[in-house]
Amino acid sequence: MQVGFPHVRTVIHIRRRTEAKAETWEEAYYLSSHESDQYTTEQWLQLIRDHWAGCEIRNHWRKDAILFEDKTRSRNENIVGNLAIMRNSVLFFYIEHRAHYPVLPAFIESVAANPSFAYRLVYK
Repeated sequence: MQVGFPHVRTVIHIRRRTEAKAETWEEAYYLSSHESDQYTTEQWLQLIRDHWAGCEIRNHWRKDAILFEDKTRSRNENIVGNLAIMRNSVLFFYIEHRAHYPVLPAFIESVAANPSFAYRLVYK
């Protein structure tokens, strides 16, 4: 299969069953720069699970629980897109300054209380 990405060595196709309200099947594709024979099937599946679990812990939970992403009710693509960029930027800057701010709300409060700090984050 040709995917048009120069560093892709493996395309993984997974068909999985979900049971939220009713049983459904979904298909997912994953791209990797590793050779297909580098891992067993079980190892590939664990790599995929670990990657997405890490994303959920590192990003999605913070966006949902602290930055209230799920409470955004706008259907305007520009508003939703801009808010997503802003939330991602907050997480980026927080990670850079995590040594000084042990929790994300403390970082947000510090930025809100000190506009010059916010400008220095962007214009350094």
